[in-house]
Amino acid sequence: MTVYNINLGIGWASSGVEYAQAYRAQAFRDADIAAKFVFSDLILGNNIADLTSNLGFNNDQIIWLYNFFTDVKISSSTVLLKDFVAKANLEQRGFVCQDDNGSKEVYFTCQSENLTIVPRYNDQSKKTIDQVSYLFNNRLIKREFYSYVKYATEYYTGAKDNNRVVFREFYNEDGTCAYVQHVGKNGNETFEFSDCYYYSKTELYQAMLKKLNFQSNDVIILDRMDEDKQLVNGPLVFAYHKPAKLIVAVHADHYDKHYTNDHQVLWNNFYEYQFTHYRDVDCYVVATKKQQDLLTKQFRHFYNATPKIVAIPVGSIHQLVNPIEKRKPCSMITASRLAKEKHVDWIIKASTIAKKRIPDLTLDIYGEGGERGRLQELIKKAEAQSYIRLMGQRNLANVYQKYETYIAGSTSEGFGLSLLEAVGSGLSMIGFDVPYGNQTFIEEQKNGYLLPYEEDWDTHKKESLLATAIINTFTQPSLKKFHQYSYKIAKSYLTTEVAEKWQRLLGELHNA
Repeated sequence: MTVYNINLGIGWASSGVEYAQAYRAQAFRDADIAAKFVFSDLILGNNIADLTSNLGFNNDQIIWLYNFFTDVKISSSTVLLKDFVAKANLEQRGFVCQDDNGSKEVYFTCQSENLTIVPRYNDQSKKTIDQVSYLFNNRLIKREFYSYVKYATEYYTGAKDNNRVVFREFYNEDGTCAYVQHVGKNGNETFEFSDCYYYSKTELYQAMLKKLNFQSNDVIILDRMDEDKQLVNGPLVFAYHKPAKLIVAVHADHYDKHYTNDHQVLWNNFYEYQFTHYRDVDCYVVATKKQQDLLTKQFRHFYNATPKIVAIPVGSIHQLVNPIEKRKPCSMITASRLAKEKHVDWIIKASTIAKKRIPDLTLDIYGEGGERGRLQELIKKAEAQSYIRLMGQRNLANVYQKYETYIAGSTSEGFGLSLLEAVGSGLSMIGFDVPYGNQTFIEEQKNGYLLPYEEDWDTHKKESLLATAIINTFTQPSLKKFHQYSYKIAKSYLTTEVAEKWQRLLGELHNA
């Protein structure tokens, strides 16, 4: 049996879906379940192996649409700069190397050829490269991509204005071209093989699904699907998954309560196709019991249907993390994408209010995103730089235990991986009483404060509620009890427990 997990892309600052897959991959490894993770986005900004290994995937677990039709393996970038320079005969051709001044890019220029060649380090300490750009007359004309071999090249028009990619070549290990991707002015794609053409990315994806040759004991987990002009993969998975079983993973709030009543439901558009085609789904997997109960009720009410729906946490922890040293007094942490819907600005304002009562209060904000600049300005305007810090993107596995309290401003979390990691490190918790993560990991006055919330309340009231909870957290004698209860909650989310849930579900589907 192999479990195929379907996704689109991955990056350095990935979403909760990718992190959920990474946790699942570990649970599957612990349970000795063979798993593959399928990515279909064109990922050339970085070697996909660097991105997936950063989240803990093994290279042999990864299937990438664009190299699926080659014999090149998913691998980290190991080509040395000196080997590239020697193979390209740069010294003999009269290229001069400019001092890189610590930059990731190294410039080689040749006036006689009017050419600049720019290798890019992926690891400066090892002097390995992952990309090489070619500029003729200072205009980009070609870019090559390297792992343990050159696996792709893209060619540009070289035009002064609107310089764009016109085609890409993807290679086999021996350097032969496996296929060519032609890119039209309007973005249309054609894939040219020696024996056939595919006239869209959707057709290429369909060919991949057929070649995977799913078996009756295989399982497909559809984590994310796309429906745009380049790729319509969801319906293809529904059409070509058999005889394998199909699981749909639900990673977010699945409906819009504003447009839902007793007569109609407005599904989250990321899941509308999967829900309306419920007869083709063998099981839906949600992250919490509350969401399982609600979705079950909605299917029964709106469709008079009872599809199989199970709750399995999208995250897990290997062990409870106890502080190595004493937690910093009056310290808070929050971790998320720096996006508007996370409402980190409310947390900042609440902290400035609470600081007047809690002189030693500190807040560290982990994560990156489009709101970083605005949040930095808020901190500066409040003259709070001494106690509120933006910490950037980091691995927080051993960071949470340094703090006393985790605080969340988000008003909707399908699960909340950062919440899980926080209770796993025994932090007290603060957040609003909203689906589904806060309701799962925060129990009112047992391990923190689960605050009332109404969407139409003004921002000042929401910030005041958070501020009061912060003050209560650090002035009441219950903080140590909160820490102990968080550990109690976290025990149900140990990797061994989650792996058993997956084993049980896969066994049920196999015997159905």
